[in-house]
Amino acid sequence: MIAIDPHAGSDRGPQEIGPDAERGGRDFATFHANLRRAGVDDRVRHVRTLSLDALRAIGGGVDLLYIDGVHRYRPAREDIEQWGSRVNPGGTMLLHDSFNAVGVMLAQLRLMVLSRQWRYLGRCGSLAEYRRERLTLRETTISALRQISELAYFARNLLVKFALVVRLRPLARLLGHRDRDWPF
Repeated sequence: MIAIDPHAGSDRGPQEIGPDAERGGRDFATFHANLRRAGVDDRVRHVRTLSLDALRAIGGGVDLLYIDGVHRYRPAREDIEQWGSRVNPGGTMLLHDSFNAVGVMLAQLRLMVLSRQWRYLGRCGSLAEYRRERLTLRETTISALRQISELAYFARNLLVKFALVVRLRPLARLLGHRDRDWPF
């Protein structure tokens, strides 16, 4: 298993783009403590760099890809394009912050909705699941419609975020937000 994360302590929200070495160090320590606690630290190769830089360090295809990267459009698009091309036929790509973060959503709209090589299987919260396979025109249409139907969930998330930013917590709760919910 390979985990790629620079643990830079950045990109946790719209105002947290720059690196924070102290926070990144804590994230790194917590990540490895969690791996040790789960008893898998010796089975996970951690590549502590940005995802696109890791493309050169890691060769071959993958059967399961989990992307939880930068939420801005360009980095999200690059992760989906570059790492998605490494997923073997029949393999799975999981996209975190799907139908939730604006940049990720724009990348999904551009790359995934009309894709003839990715079948949308559904989502759990903001985690979308895709299977790499060749789709017929009919299958592509069905996959696209299933993804488009998730735009209501995306719109709700945008409204919740707006309500939280302007400090209208009662409105956010009315929209279904609970204070323990993440990511908001």
